[in-house]
Amino acid sequence: MYIGIAGNIGSGKSAMAKLLADEFGFATHNDSREENPYLADFYSDMARWALTLQVSILTKRFKTTQRAMWGNEMVVQDRTIYEDVYVFVENLRTMGIMEERDYKTYRELFDVMDAFLAPPRLLIYLRASVPKLMSHIQQRGVAYESAISREYLTLLNKRYESWFESYRGDSLLIDIDNTDFVGNASDRTKVVDAIARQLQIVPAGKRP
Repeated sequence: MYIGIAGNIGSGKSAMAKLLADEFGFATHNDSREENPYLADFYSDMARWALTLQVSILTKRFKTTQRAMWGNEMVVQDRTIYEDVYVFVENLRTMGIMEERDYKTYRELFDVMDAFLAPPRLLIYLRASVPKLMSHIQQRGVAYESAISREYLTLLNKRYESWFESYRGDSLLIDIDNTDFVGNASDRTKVVDAIARQLQIVPAGKRP
């Protein structure tokens, strides 16, 4: 089984994954986009490399999701395969960066994969405003993220809201603008308790 952490760039997915590992002892997995061999090409020529990059990401995400589904331990997945499809690729299509024929090819591939997938045991959606996202992005200082614009984050946020509104699996919404689960002990406790209730488990620190 696996837990999916969903959220825009800079919403705190990696921090949430660490919290789940620390508090519940869950294994974590992060398909790092920075390690993708097509990422630099994509940023230099988005239209040329959009399909190649997204198929590469989709393939790796499918493999890790399958391993998480069939493994014996609870795995935390930092970003789900569904976000790649319904948020990022849909956004590339809307912006005119991914051609319609490339989009159809991508969706056909995902639809084949989807028959072999199961949704996460719990989807944790980290909702954050664009100013909060920009603040987090600036704080962590990742070089390739410096070119990310407010407009792009706004478009992604709209896609996230639309996707999450239609999501029908077990989910938990956390408002990052008003919740600091990293720096505020009270907020951290509230988040941990909410997740424990959803999963019907006891945090590792409270087990006898």
